[in-house]
Amino acid sequence: MPDIICTTVYQFPELSDTAKEKARSWYRELGPYDDWWDAVYEDFERVCDILGVSLKTRPVRLMGGGTREKPCIWFSGFWSQGDGAAFEGYLSHAKGATTSIRDYAPQDTTLHGIADRLQAIQRRNFYQLTADVSHRGRYYHEYTMSVDVTRDSSIWQPPTEDADEIVTEALRDLARWVYRQLQAEYDHLTSDEAIEEGIIVNEYTFTEGGRRFG
Repeated sequence: MPDIICTTVYQFPELSDTAKEKARSWYRELGPYDDWWDAVYEDFERVCDILGVSLKTRPVRLMGGGTREKPCIWFSGFWSQGDGAAFEGYLSHAKGATTSIRDYAPQDTTLHGIADRLQAIQRRNFYQLTADVSHRGRYYHEYTMSVDVTRDSSIWQPPTEDADEIVTEALRDLARWVYRQLQAEYDHLTSDEAIEEGIIVNEYTFTEGGRRFG
């Protein structure tokens, strides 16, 4: 005859501190849910729109067989020295960007500085600067972005000598900014508080020692 073995299981709040830590470690290994970065990407798209950056897109195949366009944003992280974020897009002058970005993100001085620098260099070039931003290589960080700065002048005036450096560094700072937002979101989703909330919401049960049951 088969044996019947009874096991006492516990909800997370009922566990000892040691067992809770084991339960948190199990849940943390599952990793954040798929596409956890979507909210950060959406915020970044809005920031880019304000600053005059039109992100390039790429087709992504859906499970149903169709495709949809996704912005060209990539990142790797968050543990190696070479980790970072990169994007592809087109830059042009965005009228009122310095005011609009402060309305959108009033406390974010990094974005304010990026907008101010882009505005200043555009002013010196009569608001004619454009840039094509592309990604190169198999790594993702700000230095894998190639920035080609040109000037849309009817009389073929070249950009000022400082335009290439200023625009490139401003866009690389934008890549650094989105990477920090991604890292902050990941740290939040893998924090003890978020882990415990996920365990409790999903009503997982554990043995006395904190081992996942079922």
